[in-house]
Amino acid sequence: MKLMNRYGIASFLGVQAVCIPLLFPFFSPAVARSTVAADEVSTSETGGPSALLGAVIIRSTGRIESDVERFRSLLGDPNNGVTPGEQPAGRREINWDAVPAAVTNVTNFPNAFFNTNSPRGAVFETPGSGFQVSSDAAPQRFGNINPNYSTLFKTFSPQKLFTPTGSNVTDVKFFVPGTTTPASVSGFGSVFADVGKADATSITYYDENGNQVDRIATPTAAGGLSFVGASYNDGTRISRVRIVTGNTTVGPDDSPSADVVVMDDFLYGEPQER
Repeated sequence: MKLMNRYGIASFLGVQAVCIPLLFPFFSPAVARSTVAADEVSTSETGGPSALLGAVIIRSTGRIESDVERFRSLLGDPNNGVTPGEQPAGRREINWDAVPAAVTNVTNFPNAFFNTNSPRGAVFETPGSGFQVSSDAAPQRFGNINPNYSTLFKTFSPQKLFTPTGSNVTDVKFFVPGTTTPASVSGFGSVFADVGKADATSITYYDENGNQVDRIATPTAAGGLSFVGASYNDGTRISRVRIVTGNTTVGPDDSPSADVVVMDDFLYGEPQER
């Protein structure tokens, strides 16, 4: 099992977990799912230093459905949808599929759409030129950017996907849904399409003071789907996440060394006022 290196103590804690496993029950074999056929590998990892410090981390590839469902359970019910205002419990989800056609396959998707038009408390920023949501009509899955993408990218919740343009970096900031009041969440996870290089795609989590809490690399699933999520049960609150997708931005020309990755569903705890 790969340990997530938080605070640079993975090797030390890994030794302790092996030597005295009864003190760390989360390292039991039950936390790792069995691998299946090579083209449908599904593995999830929890535990490691972050679990010691109050986090449950899930990394999954291939058949990710049950792991995404498990992450929903960690965040809690209900799914509060587009209910404005702070809710006492539960989670929010974004699957892009209800985005209207007028703002799909365009380069100026509104970065606050999911806090204003569809109030779920998420606002996006990028050092690039903007964001794009793919269309559910041809050309699908960013085929308008590169015809190869229509067959390259799979979807978790058909048919729409999300990407920054002019950059491979997306910052997600949280607000009380439908307001400009800064908020934080108990955890965040994302589905990724076509992760091809180890450690190129990741999510970095920041607390309410702007301090880095975790950086979690996404497992590879070239031609398929991957999922990464972290849920904090020790009172740690996440005010922002930075998502790095692959090693280059989407575009009409990709070199052989390019790893172009896009995103599907986002799942996160109910945004609550900081």
